[in-house]
Amino acid sequence: MNESTDILIIGAGPAGMAAALAASSSGARIVLLDDNPVPGGQIWRDGPQANLPKQARRLRERVRACTNVSWRMGARVIASAADKTLLVEDAEQGWLIAYDRLILCTGARELLLPFPGWTLPGVTGAGGLQALIKGGLPVRGERLVIAGSGPLLLASAATAKHHGAQLLRIAEQANRAAVAGFAANLPRWPGKLLQAFSLFDAHYRTGSHMLEALGKDRLEGVRLLQHGKTVELACDRLACGFGLIPNTQLGQALGCGLDGQALAVDAWQATTRVDHYAAGECTGFGGSELALVEGAIAGHAAVGDTPAAERLWPGRARWQGFARALNTAFALDAHLKNLPQRDTLVCRCEDVAYGELSDFENWREAKLASRCGMGACQGRVCGAALEHLLGWTPPAPRPPFSPARIETLLRLEDLPFSRERPCA
Repeated sequence: MNESTDILIIGAGPAGMAAALAASSSGARIVLLDDNPVPGGQIWRDGPQANLPKQARRLRERVRACTNVSWRMGARVIASAADKTLLVEDAEQGWLIAYDRLILCTGARELLLPFPGWTLPGVTGAGGLQALIKGGLPVRGERLVIAGSGPLLLASAATAKHHGAQLLRIAEQANRAAVAGFAANLPRWPGKLLQAFSLFDAHYRTGSHMLEALGKDRLEGVRLLQHGKTVELACDRLACGFGLIPNTQLGQALGCGLDGQALAVDAWQATTRVDHYAAGECTGFGGSELALVEGAIAGHAAVGDTPAAERLWPGRARWQGFARALNTAFALDAHLKNLPQRDTLVCRCEDVAYGELSDFENWREAKLASRCGMGACQGRVCGAALEHLLGWTPPAPRPPFSPARIETLLRLEDLPFSRERPCA
């Protein structure tokens, strides 16, 4: 099965669904592709224990009602096969999909910073814990510590408490003044103010961060630095998240430029490559509200409805203001760069310790000498960590972007010999 479409949207989270809905009124053929089994992305992740907000359910229903939108769920991009042609794969088969215009809504992932004991069973990302619980992980009765930075800590804590976890501590690395300043600005976004009140927990502590996860065969406790004092807590589960990183790998592979760590876009959400747009957290973190309006702008712009896109600019500017306030308040303290010890694993896939990397000057040197970043995640975790710790530029994405079956790679033979093929 090979196919073609007018508009291909990668990512079925808030931005992707908003883009599909905005573009659908044009009558263009639209394909919405996501590697999750159901739409919603990470922020509206569905599952046996998920409680989706009404907005998420309504948006999904509206997009499903569009007869010119086709869903390709549980599918992932393997390679750029030719100009405006991608090689994709799902659980059943691989195929080529050609498009006229592309909208990247690839979202973001957690920044995981290594510290002693972070690879122990029982330690996860903060967002990872939330996803696991929604997928059915039982946490009732477990003693839980959540640490890191940003509102995701509160959201993850609320999900865990709702399913019976015993919350011991939320350790926020940002200081009290920064968090208080952010809270003082929340009346500018009343919905966020109400959300903050609903999520706040008495176990929340500012100016606190992880020092070490304790245990031999699995997590038994944590050691925190809280306002300059060391605190130890016995616990069964630890969830750490130090903010989000835009997923830009596919955009970079397609030739889209970056603005810092995010995909660069203009007022129309257009990237630096013609006919390629981007929206949502791959262009910078700002929450679901910003993702929704950016997705709608990208969808309208992709079908040439610039007046409709322009009418949404004030809403985008409003939520960009929230994003700036959020990212300023929860900027990571430089002290977090001192968390790993020489024997702390940085690359979990290949068992490479921090002490094996600190003497190299860049990613390429370290990779050649240590195999760092050559494991299953292909540097997605350790690459981001080392960018923060040592200032290294993460490795450039190369196909295949995900593990793929040989039968899928053989689909590249379906291309005419006159078209350029990638090295897979």
